[in-house]
Amino acid sequence: MGRNLLLLLFKHLPLVGAWNWLWDVVLELQRRELKLVYLNLSLDLFLVVERLPRLVGTSKAIEMLMSSKIITCEEGKELGIIDDVVSSEDLLTVSRLWALDIAEGQKARTNILQRTDKIEPIHESSAILEVARQKVLRTSPSMPHFKACLDVIEEGIISGGYAGVLKEDKVFRELILSKSARALLHVYFAERATSNVPGITDCNLKHRKIEKVAVIGGGLMGSVNVHSVVQRGELLEEKMKKVFSLLKGVVDYEEFRNVDMVIEAVNEDVLLKQSIFEEIEKICSSHCILASNTSTIDLNVIGERTKSQDRIVGTHLFSPAHVMPLLEIIQMENTSKQVILDVLKFAKTIQKVPIVVQNCTGFAVNRTFFPYMQGAEILANLGVDIFRVDRVITDFGMRIGPFQLFDLSGYSVFLAVVKGFAAAFPDRTFQCPLVLLMVENGRTGKKDGRGYYLYKKGKSPEPDPSVLQIVKESRRLASIMPGGEPTSVTDQEIVEMMFFPVVNEASRVIEEGVVVRASDLDIASVHGMKFPSERGGIMYWADSIGAEYIYARLKSWSEAYGHFFKPSQFLEERATKGIPLADP
Repeated sequence: MGRNLLLLLFKHLPLVGAWNWLWDVVLELQRRELKLVYLNLSLDLFLVVERLPRLVGTSKAIEMLMSSKIITCEEGKELGIIDDVVSSEDLLTVSRLWALDIAEGQKARTNILQRTDKIEPIHESSAILEVARQKVLRTSPSMPHFKACLDVIEEGIISGGYAGVLKEDKVFRELILSKSARALLHVYFAERATSNVPGITDCNLKHRKIEKVAVIGGGLMGSVNVHSVVQRGELLEEKMKKVFSLLKGVVDYEEFRNVDMVIEAVNEDVLLKQSIFEEIEKICSSHCILASNTSTIDLNVIGERTKSQDRIVGTHLFSPAHVMPLLEIIQMENTSKQVILDVLKFAKTIQKVPIVVQNCTGFAVNRTFFPYMQGAEILANLGVDIFRVDRVITDFGMRIGPFQLFDLSGYSVFLAVVKGFAAAFPDRTFQCPLVLLMVENGRTGKKDGRGYYLYKKGKSPEPDPSVLQIVKESRRLASIMPGGEPTSVTDQEIVEMMFFPVVNEASRVIEEGVVVRASDLDIASVHGMKFPSERGGIMYWADSIGAEYIYARLKSWSEAYGHFFKPSQFLEERATKGIPLADP
């Protein structure tokens, strides 16, 4: 470029690539936050991976690349990623001054690829990279771009910045053609589509401000969540104090008179929830949104004693709420468009990914994934080793297997959910004795240290061999093993028997109009159930296999093991006509 100077200004952060240009530009963002999107997309259009360690150091660069967490512009400036943050009004003026200063030599024009002052010594960087590689192998073995990033960083440290850039370009060209890249791109765009709700976001309504929110029953959970974040070092003590200064505990509902929104988050007790809504309706203002955090109870039942059903909405957060990014917004038949629009805005304010769904048993996410847990129970009662099931499912890409998930979520919660689903869908609910036997055996899961696994503080969960006797008794009572002998299945069949019923139920959810679009279920599966994002979400993955194959497998299993596997009409029609499940 010689003596010519190219200055790029961003009023809003572009889709990808902005990070690379931040090295030499003035940046202003109205949202005042940045997100490193490289690993979310498996893309690097502007060779950012090689440059980032030279700005923030090896350790910090790896942390940022592996997490893709949002940071504020102020944090970016403090790290040295951003030169300056200015208001919209001052953007052009300040930029011109920067350009003149650089052209006249009053400001240094640094070649980032030649910088080494922030990079740790080679032996220290090598140790950091090795620890990161081991973590990737342990937690993300099916995501090749994590390893690729580490390889690029290492090349640059050993052979210099330009060698690192050449390797990064080569790696990018390989990754861009991969299945995981296409799947991650789908997730990226599908996530941004969830906020576009026909009939809500396109009808010229204006957001109302939600500035004061009351939470009923969430005080303990909320405080535990904040403390856990502090202990992980994600929230500094000073910021924690500021957060708590905004909180106020009350013993009655009188202080709810001037709040904009009330979120009920008590136990899944229908009568308790009904009485709460009946009381707060009398006290809260006529514009106040009345929300429930219920995960399964029909909102019509919760709000049947109220007269303000146009203000009632479901706001289902997933546990742990400070980690899981999904917010399921449940719309009743009478819920006003204004309320849905306001809650969509609220979701963005608390940095959650929203999906709007219609009211039904289990709503969209729990209803779609209930067969996942039932599939695990069926496999166990067919004679498949439960710990093998967990291993296969984690190898597939899920964070934990279904039986460890049983332990974490709690048996009483699952039994309550089974009861609700059995009432709503009796023809396709598998009545399994296993969890009841676990409870009768005095096991409650992780909370008392004994479930399918043994839990000891500071140690990883370990399979409990003694639980196999309980599983054996369940098999005797369920009596579904053909000929009384354990069924032989491959690892692929385990994955299919776990996830094809999920696809089947998702097909019903789409057919009934519970979700706006099929890709909303992809986002729900990725952000609500931790379905591997590199597979694109549950419906994207299903279409990569094909409806015809899924239908044939389900039909075969339904003939062998019963109605739980019976293909839905929607799935059968799509398979017969050769139409992708995600097509409108």
